[in-house]
Amino acid sequence: MASNGENGRHQEVGHKSLLQSDALYQYILETSVYPREPEAMKELREITAKHPWNLMTTSADEGQFLNMLLKLINAKNTMEIGVFTGYSLLATAMALPDDGKILAMDINRENYEIGLPVIEKAGLAHKIEFREGPALPVLDQMIEDGKYHGSYDFIFVDADKDNYLNYHKRLIDLVKVGGLIGYDNTLWNGSVVAPPDAPLRKYVRYYRDFVLELNKALAADTRIEICQLPVGDGITLCRRIS
Repeated sequence: MASNGENGRHQEVGHKSLLQSDALYQYILETSVYPREPEAMKELREITAKHPWNLMTTSADEGQFLNMLLKLINAKNTMEIGVFTGYSLLATAMALPDDGKILAMDINRENYEIGLPVIEKAGLAHKIEFREGPALPVLDQMIEDGKYHGSYDFIFVDADKDNYLNYHKRLIDLVKVGGLIGYDNTLWNGSVVAPPDAPLRKYVRYYRDFVLELNKALAADTRIEICQLPVGDGITLCRRIS
């Protein structure tokens, strides 16, 4: 987990860096991320920084990573579970072609509408179908309908950690063979390696076991190839192979 260090903390409000040095993380942000950050993403990041729950946002370096990843796989049809103010959603929308689509789900429309004016000003709102409410019933209906099997190029999950495994059981059917699912926060503040008696914040301790269970299950799932990266708060990419 990041330490204060003698060189001062970086300016990424609500950052979720796992680097040992804040100075090193600030170097990455100031050298490679902020100079190339699109104006709309910068605006939304600064708006989100004022939100009392800004820790829930995707970090700027992870947004940059997702944007490039989506371009590399030529994604067109995507899904996002857990939107908050829409920083990762905006990164996705910018990466997709003009006729690309994102099914975005979150239990809180109010937070989504904080970022919506920025998304609209960027001319990207037509790519997004936002649905307010729990995602699991929507996923169950899509699977029951049958026509969405293997239809998604990329799915990003940054939502309730205690349901990550429930999401995975359904998403593996909806992502195409060769497509990707990205699970965010899979290193969970570095708590995945903390001793049992470590002084953790209450919500970190509560969700840690769910994250550990997910990581174990993904590693054993023969239907996917995985790659866990220490970007942001940890992201695990799952490529469906069967």
